[in-house]
Amino acid sequence: MPESFPILISAGAADAGTRLDQFVAAHLDGVSRSRVQELITAGMILVNKDQSKPSFKLSGGEIIEVRGPAERAPLKAVAEEIPLDIIYEDDDLAIVNKPAGMMVHAGAGSTDDARNRGTLVNALLHHFRSLSSAGGALRPGIVHRLDKETSGLIVVAKNDAAHWKLGEQFSQRQPKKTYLALVHGRVEKLSGTISLPINRDAVRRTRMTTRRSGGREAITHYKVLDRLQSGFGEFSLLELRIDTGRTHQIRVHMASLGHPVVGDTTYGAPRQIRGKSEMISLGRNFLHSARLELTQPKTGEKIVCESPLPAELAAFEKTLRGG
Repeated sequence: MPESFPILISAGAADAGTRLDQFVAAHLDGVSRSRVQELITAGMILVNKDQSKPSFKLSGGEIIEVRGPAERAPLKAVAEEIPLDIIYEDDDLAIVNKPAGMMVHAGAGSTDDARNRGTLVNALLHHFRSLSSAGGALRPGIVHRLDKETSGLIVVAKNDAAHWKLGEQFSQRQPKKTYLALVHGRVEKLSGTISLPINRDAVRRTRMTTRRSGGREAITHYKVLDRLQSGFGEFSLLELRIDTGRTHQIRVHMASLGHPVVGDTTYGAPRQIRGKSEMISLGRNFLHSARLELTQPKTGEKIVCESPLPAELAAFEKTLRGG
């Protein structure tokens, strides 16, 4: 697409009855119709010098004026002064205790700067002088991820050499990642392994599933630490270790057994839990990355970090035990 603006496009008689957004998208190479709709709504595309709507139907003979670049400027993570709970740090990496509710990084599909605020990456950029660039402009330093509503330990690379070596460790399944989760119901077996491939849900694309063929290998080991019989129902406190790092892996695997993680409404947990005389809710998933063991990429030294249950999870568990 040319860089000089405005771009003028003439609608001919054959274009009569065509929607404005459809017409413009057909004349701008590589620009989606949804993006054209955004530009029309923002007043960046005019019809005979007047603002219109995406659904406006041409009569033929109009002059359509494109007043600026159709492609969005690429998003880049920016530094923000956000508190960080740093558990371990050396010249090559840091291990951070991420709170629930914080995204690790903005998504590549983010359409505005507001989606690129308040992330772990923003906090890291403010705190550290430099991070590895191997993850790209939106994900500097990020070697692996945690879901937004999952809290706990995550490792961050400060330089590219450390990033590549840590990435190799994860690809070879060398780091040991241990989680704590509270799930609904009584998990009968005291320990077990779930080996169900995980794929993206064909209908709800933000969800993952074990019920669709062609999924990627996913292995989760669990051990029952305690069973809670309370006035709010029965629950099981689990320790989980994952050999693979698939999206939503623990959440999907536990839901596949009929024991969704408490608070995980995406995979079947109730939004509120009914007791004998009251209703309670958690407001996040009861899933916490409690222990991370890996090898320092330069020295080969073993690094082991632990993180206790956050206060809100400990308080929720106490409420259940007292209910």
